[in-house]
Amino acid sequence: MIDRSATVHPDADVDASATIGARSTVGRRADVRPGAVIGSHTDVGGDVLVDEGVTIGDGVQVERGALLYRGVTIADAVFIGPGAILTNDRYPRAVTSSGELASAAAPPTPVALEEGCSVGAGAVIVAGVTVGRYATVGAGAVVTRDVSSHALVVGSPAHRIGWVCACGARLVDADGHPAEAVPPPYAAHRELSCSSCDRVYAYIPDAETLEERPGPRQRTPA
Repeated sequence: MIDRSATVHPDADVDASATIGARSTVGRRADVRPGAVIGSHTDVGGDVLVDEGVTIGDGVQVERGALLYRGVTIADAVFIGPGAILTNDRYPRAVTSSGELASAAAPPTPVALEEGCSVGAGAVIVAGVTVGRYATVGAGAVVTRDVSSHALVVGSPAHRIGWVCACGARLVDADGHPAEAVPPPYAAHRELSCSSCDRVYAYIPDAETLEERPGPRQRTPA
């Protein structure tokens, strides 16, 4: 079902069983396959593949040429850069051990992108991975394991180099330097802060993630 307020380019291929929410857009030559669900206020760019059964939340931006394969679930307010690929088979083979053609109907290994996270241009998210809330995956990264909420990861295989705010800016330590991947355990002030929106976070070692904290940023005394 396509909401009457949605905009679908005439050159897009949208299956009749797909769902497209209010005020969403689907670009030129996009391929939206059976059972796919696209939420409201979501922008799916040109040449994007939204495979069978893929679920996309509200307020999502999927840039041109991204490939979202079966088994992918995308929460609200996620950004997916141009040419990003979200896979669904951890150990792909064209044929089975008996030499038969592998079935495309085999259960996929899911990928989940949680609320507010961003996946950079050309990044690859390998099957079975979850990218946490407000995390950022750098352009061209190859993500082979779960990404913690608010983590900034780059490279192949992707590794954490720091932390990002809910607004997307890189977080800094009490001295104003980009926060390390693992904040020093004996620092005088372990809070991480955002110079853009003044949010403050605390590092949670056991979970390897951040927790937002109320109140002003603590600074090192002069």
